[in-house]
Amino acid sequence: MAAKRPQLTGRAAILAVVVCAIAMSLAYPVREYVAQRRQIAQLEAQQANALRKLQNLEQRRRRLEDPDYIKRLAKERLFYCEPGADCYQVIDEETSGTAAAKAGTKPPERPAWYVTVWRSFEAADKGRPAAPAAGQSPTPTASASASAPAPAPASAPAG
Repeated sequence: MAAKRPQLTGRAAILAVVVCAIAMSLAYPVREYVAQRRQIAQLEAQQANALRKLQNLEQRRRRLEDPDYIKRLAKERLFYCEPGADCYQVIDEETSGTAAAKAGTKPPERPAWYVTVWRSFEAADKGRPAAPAAGQSPTPTASASASAPAPAPASAPAG
């Protein structure tokens, strides 16, 4: 009967250790290579995006150098009307507020700017939030707050 040979010989163990060492030593450079390729792809995409933006800006610059284009923009955006020309502007019902008038409701009125400033001063003096926006209940006026004295703050020094 033949003697049984061991499954793992010394040479096989050394070969396995060498293969593992080579695989471990190559893992980090391969990972770095993949990360760098990904970074290169991202930078190329950013470069392409920047070139597109540059081309768009260059095209816009060329358009803005054209006097006819500037006149058209002035007419469209600023409602410019050349001297001697009959110009009309159509106002939409929704933007003019006539739709609210037709419905029988009155759009909320904003108080004058000085009323808003005065209310914010009163609110700051009393230590409460500023006056509510238009359409909400108004804060008491100066004459109403003058009739009832406000309590003194607890942290105020005496004297």
